[in-house]
Formats: sequence, structure tokens, C-alpha cells
Amino acid sequence: MRKLLLLLCCWCSATVAAFAEEQFSTDVPLLRQEQLNSTFWQTKLTGADKLLLSTEEIAGRNQQTFNQQSEMQLLQNLPTHYSKAELAAILQAVSSVPEAPRFYVDGSEVTPKQWQGYTALLAQKQLKPQTAIQFGLVVKRTALRAFPTDDRVFNAQLNTDLDRFAETALFVADAVAVLHQSLDKQWLLVRSFNYTGWVKAADIAIGSKEQVFAYTAKAPFLITTGAKVRTAYNPEVAAVSELQLDMGIRLPQLSAAETGFNVHGQNPAASYIVQLPLRRNDGSLAFTPALIPRSEDMHQGYLPFTASNIVAQAFKFLGERYGWGHDYNGRDCTGFIGEIFRSFGFLMPRNSGQQGNGTYGRNIRFDSHSSKDDKLTAIQQAQVGDLLYFPGHVSLYLGMLDEQPFMIHDVNTLVYPTADGLYVGTLNSVVVTPLLPLHANPEQSYLDALYAIKSLR
Repeated sequence: MRKLLLLLCCWCSATVAAFAEEQFSTDVPLLRQEQLNSTFWQTKLTGADKLLLSTEEIAGRNQQTFNQQSEMQLLQNLPTHYSKAELAAILQAVSSVPEAPRFYVDGSEVTPKQWQGYTALLAQKQLKPQTAIQFGLVVKRTALRAFPTDDRVFNAQLNTDLDRFAETALFVADAVAVLHQSLDKQWLLVRSFNYTGWVKAADIAIGSKEQVFAYTAKAPFLITTGAKVRTAYNPEVAAVSELQLDMGIRLPQLSAAETGFNVHGQNPAASYIVQLPLRRNDGSLAFTPALIPRSEDMHQGYLPFTASNIVAQAFKFLGERYGWGHDYNGRDCTGFIGEIFRSFGFLMPRNSGQQGNGTYGRNIRFDSHSSKDDKLTAIQQAQVGDLLYFPGHVSLYLGMLDEQPFMIHDVNTLVYPTADGLYVGTLNSVVVTPLLPLHANPEQSYLDALYAIKSLR
């Protein structure tokens, strides 16, 4: 028996050693396995838990952003009606036929007749002289699209990960202004605080303006701080059973004193009780209590805005599949950044160009006259959690390591020069990479493409 135990111990030791010696294989230059852990970067921070801005200061920054960025809109301040000409202009901006050709997944080009079909769905002929604005709440994560259709179209490169009708996503409890409906009445044209597009009508519950904005301002509240959180299984109300809640959602918190000790057949003692919007059969807005297990990643109030928390939030998405326009139940580069900072209470423009060129925050800008040394110096002086902007892309700065700047980002492609020429690979996920060896595109390095560094501190 002792001999057998000795052999087992030796085997276990050898197995552990083999795992420890396992080589981390990647085609990402300079990336080491330990860099894929948030604590690796957090332990390098100075003042990791220092509060960078208070909740009140962040609210002030948001006001500044809304004042400075024309694409940001406080929905409460929208007019009560839009004229026919105003709605027609909005439709043209959201759903115009692109000049470049588009293709279906089988490679066939979208024909003029098919474009006519898509534009007919816009119901422009049904526009009234005056249309009253309605308001609603999102009841499940929903895609916001350029045209009221689930059809997927692509550019000439036929990268089927990049659906050109996909714009972004709206999350549970997001407030929207409802501007118009599609010809088949299956889609609504809605405006969120930072984007306008088409969503499925079944995912929106229509209420009064007072109902909607009283809900979004209700306190106390919880914030979803996990990448994806789910409500408890609910056999009584299917609409809120195992409902996905993405990072940064604000939900009114209820107490057992308000709901009682039986919430849809479950005692709430081990759960958070939240109030969720429901869509009645007629499309109108209702509310219901729902439970989120306390094992889920939630926070009472906004998460404290610290460097350590910025890194922690970013790494909660590590390995998630890249989703252009929030496709694939994921997010893209700006969605990644937006959701991280939303968990602290920040509201930001939707697109990277709007963010990078925006005047909110503290900004360092570069142009064609900026040297590489100028950019490197600015990067070295940047703080962890600052945002690096490139044409069509944004990343979050993690710091310097062995004189190399590193970043975490949600990115589609992997491009860098080698002795044998340009290496073109795939990332398609949230990943850590160095900045200097990589290219933003086949023609331009990330360093050359860098046009802004933004700090929200």
C-alpha cells in the first residue's frame, strides 16, 4: 500500500509539473499567459483603490457630455411631436441606401428591387403631418438595426462577422423614445440617449413619459457589474425567468417589506429583489418584482470609480466573442468601453469616432505632424484606464511592461509585420495585446493610427 501511495504521489507531482510547464501558445506577439489575468495588472497599480471621481462628479461629467456632443440626447427634452419633414430626415439619416454595394451571405448582391423592399418597410408614405412621440422601456436585450429587418448584409469583402445592418443593442430597462413604426408593424424606430434605429416592437413596452422616467430615476438601485447576469428561474412569469442583464444596467431595488417573503414562489432572502419592466399583450408597460441570486455579480449603487475597478470590469469580458454592432450576443470595441464605464455611471456616445473626437474628458490629440516619439511619450504618461483611439477602433490602456504599452480591447483582426511579410490572423474577441508590434490595418500600425488619448478621470 505504501508503495502504491508513493507511486500515486509521484504521478501527481509529475502531472502538476507537466501542467505548470505547459507552454502557452499564441500568435499574439509578446503576450504571456499571466497577462490574461486582471490581478497581474492590478498589482502594478499605484493608488489602485483611490476614488477617481465621485458619483456626483460623474453625473456632472455626463451633463458636460450631453452639452457638448450633438449625438447625445436627453430623451426627456425631446419635443412632444415631430413633423413629417423632421421624421423623414431622421429616416433618411438612419436608413439610407448605401452607395457601396452590399451582399448576402451567399455572395449575391442586394439588387435595386430588394433595396426597394427594404425602403418600403420604412413606411414613409404613412408619415402624418404631425406624429406624437411615445416612450417605452426595453424588456429584453434587443438589436438596434439600420433597417427594420433581420436580414444580414455585408460589404464586398464578405466578412460575415460584420453585418452592415447591425448598429448596436439596447438592454433591459433602457428608456427609448418611439418615433415611428415599420410598414408591417413588427419594428419600431426608436431613439436611445445616444443612438437611433429600428428594434423589434415585441421588445419594447410603451408607457407614459412619467412612468418611464420615474422608473429610470428610482432609488435605491442596483447595477449589474458582471458581463452577463441572469435573473432566477421563474415558473410563474416567463418573461423575467433567467433573463439576461448586461453590464451597467440600472435596476430599482425592492425590499421584502415591499414584496413580501414570497416572490413568484421563491423566498427572496438569498436574492436581490429588483423591479423589471414587462410588456403586456397590448404592448403597454407594466412592472414586476424579480429575483437575482446574490451569487450574481451585482453592486448596490454605481461601482466606485477606481483604477482597480476599471481593470476588473474590463477583464470580465475577456474571451467574449467580438460582435460588430453588439452582434452575437456580445459587443464591439465601443460597446466594450461603453459597458465598462456605464457600471460607474458614465454615459458616452455610441461610435468610436464620436467618442474619440468628442471634447468631453481630458484629451490629447495627434495629427499628421505628430511624431512617433510624441505619441510614445504621451502613451507612457497615460494612466491605466485611459482610452486609446484609432480610426474605427478604441482600446483601454493597461500600462507599460518591458517598455511596451499594453491594451485590452474587443477586436476583430490581428495584423502585424514579420520577416516573411504581413501576418493577417483573427482575434474576434476581447483580448490583451501589445500596441507597438501590431497594425490597426494592413497599411498602418496602431501607433501611426493613434489619433487621441482620452481620460475620464
